[in-house]
Amino acid sequence: MADIFDVLADGTRRDILRRLLDGEATVSDLVEVLGLTQPTVSKHLARLLDAALVTVREDGRNRIYALRAAPLGAVDAWLSPFLEGVPSAVTFGEADEAGPTIFAAWAGAEAGDRVGRVAADAAHNARVALEAAQEKLQGAQKRVTEKMPRWGRDDD
Repeated sequence: MADIFDVLADGTRRDILRRLLDGEATVSDLVEVLGLTQPTVSKHLARLLDAALVTVREDGRNRIYALRAAPLGAVDAWLSPFLEGVPSAVTFGEADEAGPTIFAAWAGAEAGDRVGRVAADAAHNARVALEAAQEKLQGAQKRVTEKMPRWGRDDD
């Protein structure tokens, strides 16, 4: 799930997904709406495709992209407990209350944006902690190996 949070952590990719909530779009459509270059939009679409968050079909010379919401179920399930505990001072717009929590976040709800940032930060922090733990484990393995008898080695 950390990979999907990495994908969703990028604002441009979230903007693309917001646009795809309205329906299918070509790269040209997205370039026009987002005001970005074609290579930039294509790069972000490739990441979204890798994460299975969008689908693509060819129509002549055009590649038409559509939102694929299925992978977001796991994200929604993970975020739901956070949104259930949101203080009453935080408000959601009427449109946000109608759909799943993850779609409320994409619709621009202030709390949803905060939860998205928290989730992305949590995923990043977990990855950093895991890498640090792996380094410590490798260091410990090296120290144990160095202290073990060197049976059958020529340098004894």
